Amino acid sequence: MTIWRPHSSIRAKAIGLPWRDGRFLAARVTEDSGRIKGVRPLGGTIEFGETWQQALIREFKEELAVEISISGPPQVFENIYHHEGQPGHEIIFAANVTLPKLPRLDMEDISFKEGNGMIWTAGWYTLEDLEAGGLELYPTGLKEELRNSTVLKRDTN
Repeated sequence: MTIWRPHSSIRAKAIGLPWRDGRFLAARVTEDSGRIKGVRPLGGTIEFGETWQQALIREFKEELAVEISISGPPQVFENIYHHEGQPGHEIIFAANVTLPKLPRLDMEDISFKEGNGMIWTAGWYTLEDLEAGGLELYPTGLKEELRNSTVLKRDTN
């Protein structure tokens, strides 16, 4: 089992929110013990010389082997957090995205492998699902933004 820890410097990241029937796709975030503590939309680090849009498109190709389209402007978050006692600091561009219609993307659990070998599982969630399950939504502030936003909107793709 690979253990994940936050990077020791500020990272710029891009995450995408695909929506289907009022639910968004997000990967499960676990503690070292394996307990699921929350979920986070898919995406990743913006590489040097890459725009946030290029990074988001690349990340979905790498993670799910799909071409996405970005369907709205970004909402920017500064995320300062702790995971397993380690501090992390990110600047995150979050945007709505559209996935292709593929049966494998409608499954309840969608597994994918990161470049570092870590295997993640994603699923489709509503904010109400997360609250009922006692799960957090990362990055901090995203849940409130989804409740109130004019930028990140729930749609029914």
